[in-house]
Amino acid sequence: MSIVYFMAQQTMYFTIPLLIVAIGGLFSERSGIANVALEGIMVFGAFCGIYSLSHIQNSIHSQLALLLALLIGGISGLIFSALHAIASVSLKADQVICGTALNIFAPAFAIYIARSVQTISHIGFRDEYIIKKVPFLGSIPIIGDFLFTNCYITTFIGFAVLAASYVVLYKTRYGLRLRACGEHPAAADSLGVDVYKMRYSGVLASGFLAGMGGVIYVVPTSTSFDAEVGGYGFLALAVLIFGQWKPMRILLASLFFGLMKTLASAYSTIPLLAAIGLPSGFYKMAPYIATIIALVFTSKKSQAPKAVGTPYERGQK
Repeated sequence: MSIVYFMAQQTMYFTIPLLIVAIGGLFSERSGIANVALEGIMVFGAFCGIYSLSHIQNSIHSQLALLLALLIGGISGLIFSALHAIASVSLKADQVICGTALNIFAPAFAIYIARSVQTISHIGFRDEYIIKKVPFLGSIPIIGDFLFTNCYITTFIGFAVLAASYVVLYKTRYGLRLRACGEHPAAADSLGVDVYKMRYSGVLASGFLAGMGGVIYVVPTSTSFDAEVGGYGFLALAVLIFGQWKPMRILLASLFFGLMKTLASAYSTIPLLAAIGLPSGFYKMAPYIATIIALVFTSKKSQAPKAVGTPYERGQK
């Protein structure tokens, strides 16, 4: 049973950043802007957040330091995503090319700045943010061991973001207008909705969540940041597609891919998998093979917003 608990806890470490970044992509694409720059935004947000964390972790309480790093990472991601918003919304540039350019720029920028300020490219920090056991909640049978033991505060933030995104998208006027801009922007425009503002807000929200997701990815899985997030931005796009642009389905897709990543990283601790004797490279490939297979079976039934990726001009019909 201890192996089951261990696997569940490890799965949360990989699932939560996927969930948050994919929901970030959801806000952008629901507004009509394809955001393939999630990887670059994650890198930029993680760089700013982890660099800040390495400097403040000795000065304040560990959990407060982590929360500040998440906020800094989110704001940094928001600022970085503004470049994508300006190019895609105002300048009507090709959204895929713009996102690709940002993905290339972000790690190069992070490495250059890191080397400029500290002569080495990686940024080290102490991982002192794990919560051994949440008071009271950690004592709940089964659930307590799964969710409230050896966990990070980011797990609860992830589920809060999921709940908030569902409410915002489906229970508020803003969410209705955002989704209208991704489905039929001309109709939304004719009813007085400012399509440009809605799309800007969707991309900026996406940037904030992706930047925060970069920090969330790094903290539980490493003690240094070297300008890479393991392809999680691209994997989050796959989660978004596999989840059919719906928050609850995105959660299920995130759990699936999080489990695949856990098997890839912790297979040696599972007696059954260790006994098979397959090369380690096979397990490292498994999450990405699963991604390709999942997309093959789900892409034909894609429920993507109809206007996603299409620039909009005021007065367009």
